Amino acid sequence: MLLLPFENHVPRIHESVFLAKGVVISGDVTIGEDTSIWYNTVIRGDIAPTVIGRRVSVQDNSTLHQSPGNPLIVEDEVTIGHNVVLHSCVIRRGALIGMGSIVMDGAEIGEEAMVGAGALVPPGMKVPPRTLVIGSPAKIKRELTEDDFKELRRIRQSYVDKGKIYRKLEEQPLSR
Repeated sequence: MLLLPFENHVPRIHESVFLAKGVVISGDVTIGEDTSIWYNTVIRGDIAPTVIGRRVSVQDNSTLHQSPGNPLIVEDEVTIGHNVVLHSCVIRRGALIGMGSIVMDGAEIGEEAMVGAGALVPPGMKVPPRTLVIGSPAKIKRELTEDDFKELRRIRQSYVDKGKIYRKLEEQPLSR
């Protein structure tokens, strides 16, 4: 992992956060407790602030960045899938961003909403809470069901748990 100050900003990361090997975090970045940042993810706060809440999972190979004057905000209990790009957007509490998705400047993903794998959420799009969006460009497909919410909670908790396990594993030398 590589933590880099940028200009007068140093990343602020809660002590409980799991940072996997290969993670790069620079500049004005804040990360809340019990969050996990997975392998080869890049989070840059060199143009505007990036704020990541509590119990968030940012999975492998994701890129989080901003445009001038437009912060990136990820609220609590969000799951960000593998190979996601988030750019100067807002992801509300409990949302899930599917693998390979791109969420562009000024977009807002509502509370407990789900962005399907591979979706492109265009600049300025507002995804309503508790809905599923899919496609490129993303379109609202349907409202989420109680089964969907159970799955969102299961995924979120599994990554909180995995982050704690991996944090302990990386503190121990490999035994052969």
